[in-house]
Amino acid sequence: MLYLVLAVLSSAAMAIVLKYFRNQEGNRYGILLGNYLTCVVIAVWMLPDKGLIVSGSWITLVCGVGGGLFFVLALVCMQSSIRANGAGITSAFARLGLIVALGVSILLFRERPSALQLVGIGLAIGAIVVLRTDGAGERRPGGGRGFGLLLLTLAASGCADAMAKVFDGFGDRNQDSLYFFWLFVTAVLLCAVLAVLEKKRSGKGIRLKEFAAGVLVGIPNYFSSYLLLRSLQQLPASVAYPSYSTATILLVLGLSALLFRERLHKRQWPGVLLILLALVLLNL
Repeated sequence: MLYLVLAVLSSAAMAIVLKYFRNQEGNRYGILLGNYLTCVVIAVWMLPDKGLIVSGSWITLVCGVGGGLFFVLALVCMQSSIRANGAGITSAFARLGLIVALGVSILLFRERPSALQLVGIGLAIGAIVVLRTDGAGERRPGGGRGFGLLLLTLAASGCADAMAKVFDGFGDRNQDSLYFFWLFVTAVLLCAVLAVLEKKRSGKGIRLKEFAAGVLVGIPNYFSSYLLLRSLQQLPASVAYPSYSTATILLVLGLSALLFRERLHKRQWPGVLLILLALVLLNL
């Protein structure tokens, strides 16, 4: 249970740090670069055999590179969505990316969703509709861009989870640490390119403040996944996954209200409750 609690705290910490540094004066990719450089250092440290870097399988390399691309896209979308929608709703939609990973499992591995998972998918779609419309069923004014960012966050997070599922199905599980290494190396290289392009466009360089914030994001970013895997050694998946998803969302909502006075609107509460219930069913 301790590993699960620490995984939840790590996951929530990432969203809160991104929220705290939402208004950046420097290069907006400074946080991402600091985040992924930290993750690379941790990944190298966690590699049991450093020789795997040159002798690992091509499947691990391909899945790691693909995962890195989607990880960067997901975090960029989260940054923008947190500014537009708040940390609580953004965190909830990021967790809903599980739907994408489930779809990949159905298409590639012929896995059949259970009846409860199908109900969960239906509830997730219902939650999206509720959060997109007001009480009369009309689109909420001025919410188009913000809602689009929420959907992009869902899709990017889901594709990142799906790459992990592909590696789980086709890769060598003895190379888990190598998969994370290639994922974060790819993310560092991509963020470095984006940072250079951003500097040419806006003239803003990476400041120490943003880079340090990235380091603070990178530590919980890596260990949230690591600690969740450790918790699965002590708890059944049917307990660990729903608890991890719902507890993270509730903790982010509570901390956002306490630290940033960020509260859900009346019409957002039904959508969030539907998301929480959907995540429980999808993980069963």
